[in-house]
Amino acid sequence: MFLAIKEMKHAKKRFMMIGAIIMLIAWLVFILSGLGNGLSSLAAATMKNIDGDLFIYEEGSAATMMKTKVTGTIADDVEGQFGVKEAAKFGQSTVIVKSPDAKEKVDVAFLGIEPGKFIEPKVVAGKQMAAEDKMGVIIDETLQEKGYEIGDTIEVTSSSIELTVVGITKGETFNHLPSVFVNVDVWQSYAFAAPGSDNGLESPVAMVALQGANIDADKIENNYDEIETFTKSEAVMGMPGYKEESGTIYMMLAFLFIISAVIIAVFFYVFILQKTQQFGVMKAIGASNSFIKKSIISQVFVLSLISIIAGIVLTYLTALVFPEGMPFNLDFKMVLLYALVLLIVSVLGSVISARQVTKIDPLTAIGRVE
Repeated sequence: MFLAIKEMKHAKKRFMMIGAIIMLIAWLVFILSGLGNGLSSLAAATMKNIDGDLFIYEEGSAATMMKTKVTGTIADDVEGQFGVKEAAKFGQSTVIVKSPDAKEKVDVAFLGIEPGKFIEPKVVAGKQMAAEDKMGVIIDETLQEKGYEIGDTIEVTSSSIELTVVGITKGETFNHLPSVFVNVDVWQSYAFAAPGSDNGLESPVAMVALQGANIDADKIENNYDEIETFTKSEAVMGMPGYKEESGTIYMMLAFLFIISAVIIAVFFYVFILQKTQQFGVMKAIGASNSFIKKSIISQVFVLSLISIIAGIVLTYLTALVFPEGMPFNLDFKMVLLYALVLLIVSVLGSVISARQVTKIDPLTAIGRVE
C-alpha cells in the first residue's frame, strides 16, 4: 500500500487522468440509474407506496388495472378472516381536471380509496381525508406546480363532480400521472355513471388491497368466484407498461455495467503492461510476485475508490441543476450497490492484469526497449 500511494503521489498527472476516466464512467452509471429509477417511480409510485401484502383482482386480469373489476363487498367480508388484518378498496381512472385558479387543465390519475384505511397516503400539508367530507381530496405535490393549492376547487371535466383539495402528499404518481385521491364512493359515481357499466357488481372497485402477515390466499380464492390474488411485486409488475419499461431500463444498465467492466479491465491491463520494465527491476532486486501484485491491486483499489466517490459527488451536483419535473430519483442504497459493483469490477480487472506480472522475466524486462 505504501509503495502504491507513493507512486501515485509521484505521478499525479497520469493517475489523475486514469481516475478521471473511472469517475466519468461512474458518473454515467449513476445518472442513467437515477433516470431509470425516476421513470420507474413515475409509473408505479402509488402502487409501490401501498403497504399491502396481497391484492385481489378479477380472475384473468394478470394484475392489470385496465382489465380488472371486482365487487367491493369482498373487502368487508375478508377483513378479520383468512389472516387478513385490514382490507381496503381501490379504484382508478384517468380524468382531466381544472381549477378556476390553475393555469391549465391537467391529466391526473383519479384514485378511489376509503379515508382512514392503510392505503391512504400521508399528507405533507393540509389534512387527511375524512369519511364525512366525501368531496375532500388529497393531491400529489406536482399539481402544486400547476397552480393547485389547499382549499382550491377541482372540477372533473365531462362530469358535474367538484372536489376540494384538503391535503397535499408527496411522491404519489400512477401510470406517469399525478395522483388525486378521492373517496371511493365519488370515484364509483364517476367510473360507473353509464348504466350497466358496473357489470352488475355490488360496489365495484378495481382491486382490493389486503394487509396481514399470514393471509391464506388459497382460501380467499376458493371462497369467492372470479377473483385472483397477487403479491405486491406481481401487482406492481402488472401496471400498464411497467414491466416493459423496467425491462428496458435494467437491460440498458446491464449492458452499461458489462461495457464499463470491459473498459476498466482493459484499461488497467494496458496500464500495468506499460510498467513491465519497472516490475522487472523490482523482481531483479528481490521483490516477490505477491508483493508486486498486492501493490498493483491496492493502487487500483485506492484510485477506483476515490474516483467512484468523486463520481457520486458529481452525480448529486448534476441532479441539482436538472429541470423540475425531470423523473430523476437517486436512491442512496442503489448508489452504494452500484458503487460497490464498480469497485469490484475495477479490482477484478487489476487482479487479472496482475497475474501477468508473475510471467515477467526480470532480465528480459530490464533489457526491453519501449
